Amino acid sequence: MRFISIQEALDKKRGTVTLRGWVYQLRKLKDKVFIILRDSSNIIQCMINKKKVSSNVWQSANKITIESSLQISGSLKQDKRAPNSYELVVNEIDIINIAKKYPLQVRKQYLSPELLFDYRHLWLRDPKMQAILKIRSTVFGAIHEYCRSKGFYEFHSPSITPGAAETGPTMFKVDYFGKPLYLTQTWQFYAEAGIFSLEKIYTIAPSFRAERSKTSRHLAEYWHAEVEATWYNLDKTIEFAEALVKHVIKEVLEKNKQELKFLKRDTKILEKALNKTWPRIKYDKALRLLKEKKNMAVKWGKDLRTIEEDELMELFDIPLFITHYPKKIMAFYKPRDPKKPKTALCFDLLAPEGYGELIGGSERDTDIKELIKSLKAAGEKVENYEFYFDTRRYGSIPHSGFGLGVERLISWICHLDNIRDAIPFPRTMQRYKP
Repeated sequence: MRFISIQEALDKKRGTVTLRGWVYQLRKLKDKVFIILRDSSNIIQCMINKKKVSSNVWQSANKITIESSLQISGSLKQDKRAPNSYELVVNEIDIINIAKKYPLQVRKQYLSPELLFDYRHLWLRDPKMQAILKIRSTVFGAIHEYCRSKGFYEFHSPSITPGAAETGPTMFKVDYFGKPLYLTQTWQFYAEAGIFSLEKIYTIAPSFRAERSKTSRHLAEYWHAEVEATWYNLDKTIEFAEALVKHVIKEVLEKNKQELKFLKRDTKILEKALNKTWPRIKYDKALRLLKEKKNMAVKWGKDLRTIEEDELMELFDIPLFITHYPKKIMAFYKPRDPKKPKTALCFDLLAPEGYGELIGGSERDTDIKELIKSLKAAGEKVENYEFYFDTRRYGSIPHSGFGLGVERLISWICHLDNIRDAIPFPRTMQRYKP
């Protein structure tokens, strides 16, 4: 017995086929049973006619419940009333498992979001989640593909760290054999050691931020695509970031047409982002635009909050780079711009349509005295950074890097209402199971 996928059956269009999958929808009539069978490739309508099958097959058909797993054989025929316009006229059924009463059978509009998260392990089966997860897989593959094609090596760093990170208050503490350590926020400091061996490196790994945020853009655990490279300055890093994200968009548009269509994503927006050069403006100009176009007065030296970013991005229909933020609000490792020392050689990439920051990056400060000065100003313990200073003491070179929030990119590509749907099992302030 040769099994084929539902998509292969739909492509075949005629003949006898044998499929296996799960019952997505079910309708039982007096003399017919209609099943919408799903697998990872697609769905197909299957019809069991009491008059044309054996009594055993008819009895089996009437035992079936939502999410039961089946092996099923029959003949394909065109039927424009059926989903995907084809129906399988069944002659054999082999029940693998009869599912108990499925807890998510109610129409979707009556299911609360929190209930769906309680049953996330089952909700992953929904076609919407299936479409998002397929796009997610493409996104991860495209990041790996692009970085490797440009000569970058994949490099890994610890997930448990002694505490050296961007901001201590947003770190998760763990008991490490009786010692208080922390879950990593970024690979950056280890990456800055790795580049002296491999020069150009990248990773995609979980990062953890204990931010007390309940917004639709934040996760406590997310996947972080990070890049670090020797001899890269700010402009070259921005160029690489833009090319990387464009490659991801291109791959999704090519490989996930069916999923984007199912999600009702307006692909023209993504195509426009793919075909235009993304604008770059400095922080100073961003403040002017907010003042002139949005009547929003932001005091120089303040970081841009979500509300300012959203207002600003209403003026742009493609991603936007903002550079040269005030040094005093930036992480200690972001160097001053020699031409304007009050600003840092750094950038953020903002997505249109209200999706906010996708990437944050910068050149890296190589001046130990400046690093110590910035650390002290931030109230950090300088002695915790000795290993980091060693990367400047022995053969220091100019280098840059950035971090991309993969779920934020997926959210924008899929046009999701909430970032929690961009990851199989989200972790937030209030959600830690299943």
